Amino acid sequence: MKVLLLYPPTPDTFWSFKHVLPFVSKRAAFPPLGLLTLAALLPADWNLRLVDLNVESLSDEDLRWADYVMLSAMIVHKRAVADLADRCQRFAKPIIAGGPLFSTGGSAFPNIPHFVLGEAEGIMPQLIEDLRAGTLRTTYAKPERPDITRLPVPRWDLIDLRHYATMAVQFSRGCPFDCEFCDIPALNGRLPRAKTPGQLIAELEQLRLRGWKDMVFVVDDNFIGNKKQTKELLRELIEWRVRTRATMGFLTEASVNLAEDAELCDLMVRAGFRKVFVGIETPSVQSLEECRKRQNCHRDLAEPVETLQRAGLEVMGGFIAGFDHDGIDIFKRQFEFIQRSGVVTAMVGLLNALPETRLYRRLMKEGRLESDTTGNNTEARLNFRPKLKREFLINGYRDLMKRLYEPRHYYERIRTFLERQRPRGPRLRLSRWDPPGVCEVVVASWRVAPRAVGLLAAFSQRAAQWPASVP
Repeated sequence: MKVLLLYPPTPDTFWSFKHVLPFVSKRAAFPPLGLLTLAALLPADWNLRLVDLNVESLSDEDLRWADYVMLSAMIVHKRAVADLADRCQRFAKPIIAGGPLFSTGGSAFPNIPHFVLGEAEGIMPQLIEDLRAGTLRTTYAKPERPDITRLPVPRWDLIDLRHYATMAVQFSRGCPFDCEFCDIPALNGRLPRAKTPGQLIAELEQLRLRGWKDMVFVVDDNFIGNKKQTKELLRELIEWRVRTRATMGFLTEASVNLAEDAELCDLMVRAGFRKVFVGIETPSVQSLEECRKRQNCHRDLAEPVETLQRAGLEVMGGFIAGFDHDGIDIFKRQFEFIQRSGVVTAMVGLLNALPETRLYRRLMKEGRLESDTTGNNTEARLNFRPKLKREFLINGYRDLMKRLYEPRHYYERIRTFLERQRPRGPRLRLSRWDPPGVCEVVVASWRVAPRAVGLLAAFSQRAAQWPASVP
């Protein structure tokens, strides 16, 4: 059996870094971890070929070679998937499609004949059996969550690691919180499921043996969803670092309550974690209550940010504007909070309703849902009718992005961060790429800071070109 694994090109978003990658001689920020994991579940005697369209083109020869195409995609890939589906259809190559895009919106692709809905691991044995028998179903779905302690090491051999700025691994799935705008509860559940520490270390060891020495993104929905399991992993990770003298460093995503656990912060830093992406969202308590981001309520959110910074972690912050309870001063408040907290890398987006979220269902019930989301969290659009005027939100977002990444304001945040953060933990390999922040590079040499500002200001430059109003 010859299977072509396809990953679509990612458009300009916060996580694509397309404007930065040429400066570090890389083609993509992260590898397609889902497809690499899926490949490891396929029979060892099958011929596999992986084409990541973020690093290479798809040739006609690739399509002629394949018996089947397996396509994975997120919502942001919708346009690219439509083109790929048309191309595969011209070569009469049947597609088996999976991933968040199809789990919530497969009906938009009538020329894709087969879908895997939800997490694929529990479905793979039946899918493989049907592929061998030539009796593929239209839809595969399994209601129960798979046991991820049985997952094999991803097939790193299917990609050229040199094309990527950062590797990716996953320790756990799911998040215990239930934020209204988040689709994780629907996709991966609220009960975190984790691999064993030995599993993840085996994945990292394979990367190390293949020569990987740089940053690794632990792509969990919430790395500290189960703190007990996370601490067990970190203790073994520290031992592995000492034993192997590994030089790679880590970044991940976690909820703000990480700052409440000094032991957990210390273990993360000692294990080699340098950055953590935190969903701060908004300084408006009313808006946090609205979206049920209760773990962020009843505190000055600048305090946990400072706690994490002083512990040795750079905080990358996620921020949202467009909540029903946002006032006309929301952009002023967002700017002042980001500057005061020293969040150097601030990902700000306008609220959008993702399929299967409670926000989506609420807005549909209220008759306010107007279109599907593109999945791009830095696009100047909303897919619903907001309480504040749409033009006000678009213009305010554009102006906020411009102000945040003006050199003067950017340098102010760097100074605030440097006054608090004290480098701790193991010595890491200093790469030209340090996604998504550049603070360590700035510390090493202030002379590179103007260039760094120029790179991270890519979105603000694009924001300046956005129209003053939306049709």
